[in-house]
Amino acid sequence: MNRKHFIQTFALTGAALVGQPLLTKANPLPADPPLDKELVATFVGAGHRDMDKVKALLEETPNLLNAAHDWKYGDFETCLGAASHVGYKELAHYLLENGAQANIFTACLFGKIEVVKPMLAAFPSVLHAKGPHGYTLLHHAVQGGDEALAVKEHLESMGAKEMRVKLY
Repeated sequence: MNRKHFIQTFALTGAALVGQPLLTKANPLPADPPLDKELVATFVGAGHRDMDKVKALLEETPNLLNAAHDWKYGDFETCLGAASHVGYKELAHYLLENGAQANIFTACLFGKIEVVKPMLAAFPSVLHAKGPHGYTLLHHAVQGGDEALAVKEHLESMGAKEMRVKLY
């Protein structure tokens, strides 16, 4: 029995037993409220520079972990994306250890050539992908320093030149 089926079954049987109204299309389960936009902006902003604030906010609201802030014009950023493009490896590690969604930009930061090469082999156009604020894979590899030198060189060998691409 999947979660939806369980909830529907409880709605039709258990709710009646405790005197609650039946859940129907006209009377559905209440939706989870969206995260507060200002809270998400604060969390993502802290990802650029303030590990203590990130930890405190994440402890209060664990669903912030993979929340993305919309800076407008298609410029979406998560806390991990922020930490990655500024090279804040300690915070990026913390977020990953807590279940943040890793991506190729973060793999470039950490010099994970064993991740980057097959991704680019499978999807070559990702070489020109724009991360938060238009920062490229090459930018993230440069932020990774010596640990990411092999990734930087591989990206350059594939023709990566720009560190940042205008988003709009």
